[in-house]
Amino acid sequence: MENRQITTYQIDDLLITPENQGADHYAKISYPFRYGRFSEIKSGNYTFQFNLNGEIKTIQGRGEGWLDASEWLKRTAGNDWVYFAAGGYTGAFDFTGEYYVPCLPYDSNGIFGQNRFESQEVIRAFEMWDDLRRRLTALETSRLPAPVKGLIRRITDMNEETLDLRARLLHDIIGGPVSVLPPDARHVEYDVIPLTIADGCLYNCGFCRVKSGNGFKTRKKNDIIRQLHDLRDLYGDDRFNYHSLFLGQHDALFAGADLIEFAARQAFEILEFGRSFMKDPKLFLFGSVDALLRADDALFERINALPFESFINIGLESADPETLKQIEKPLNRKKIIQAFNKMMDVNRRFPKVEITANFLYGADLPDTHLPSILELARNSLDHFHSKGAIYLSPLENIGSIPEMKTRLFDLKTLCRLPVFFYLIQRL
Repeated sequence: MENRQITTYQIDDLLITPENQGADHYAKISYPFRYGRFSEIKSGNYTFQFNLNGEIKTIQGRGEGWLDASEWLKRTAGNDWVYFAAGGYTGAFDFTGEYYVPCLPYDSNGIFGQNRFESQEVIRAFEMWDDLRRRLTALETSRLPAPVKGLIRRITDMNEETLDLRARLLHDIIGGPVSVLPPDARHVEYDVIPLTIADGCLYNCGFCRVKSGNGFKTRKKNDIIRQLHDLRDLYGDDRFNYHSLFLGQHDALFAGADLIEFAARQAFEILEFGRSFMKDPKLFLFGSVDALLRADDALFERINALPFESFINIGLESADPETLKQIEKPLNRKKIIQAFNKMMDVNRRFPKVEITANFLYGADLPDTHLPSILELARNSLDHFHSKGAIYLSPLENIGSIPEMKTRLFDLKTLCRLPVFFYLIQRL
């Protein structure tokens, strides 16, 4: 990462840094860390950070009036705010594989209980953000240094209406909101650019809360190119803070090798991931059991040869026939076992491809469900494998939090694969 001179200006009580630089690799660390390039304004006990387009990106407080000095608020390209919590949750890393748990403002899986967005500290932080915007709008900028003047203009241009419009434009470009990101996107703090290569899914299972309800249909190559050019224009200068791509929607793997390779390589060129401030590009996609079973070695060889490290998340849900019937998943135990075995085989043979698996967690599932997971993720393996995480996707009724934690730790202890909870984050 090149060294750049960082200059801070003081305007009244505001400390303004028009250009700051964070790390160029995502890391698993237990203290706040920033990535890529951004701008920053400090006002009192609050630090406000902005992306290269002037859009508010993070808010962090310190001292009295803030929950925890190591926690922060982060805004997504979909114009959602997420609270990244750390110390408040014992064992966050054991639960999610990360030191920070993204607490979401919308109805998702509230496995940790408390809604941070109802706290007075977070409400106050948003009030201070509104106050800063008013101050910047009223500020006389004609005599300010050019870098400060340019930053203030970009920030004030990105008002609430504009931010909302940009989020809606993102969704219009790709064909609708991303109802769920793959759990593996946690590796890049969910900072991905979405590209739709196929709509709908094969199964539309009865239990699923994120399905579109539509049958599976691939996009045309000219539509993919259209999306990429529109995304390049929308993300603008800030696209250089991204190096990761999500191929949507719910079963991009079933789109096949030709379309996956075409979309990934075109995205790498058009979005200029090779010029990103972030290193080691990542590719994320979902796949169905049937998509995985029909995929041959040639498909994985082509994905392995892409200029990305690729993560494919497969919804196995359960290896228990009674559970599969209850959740209305049109698959049988034999296919689930075949898919699990193929996941392990692909992970062993293709160094730049990692397949992970989802299983359901819920208080109302049959007693035979969790043992069916152990049969695969422990009994069928002769040693621990670090590649190929198991994610537990919570249903609406997860029962008591203490019991859920106990069951998770029991599974983690017994399984011979990493086990985490799936935090359902949209974009």
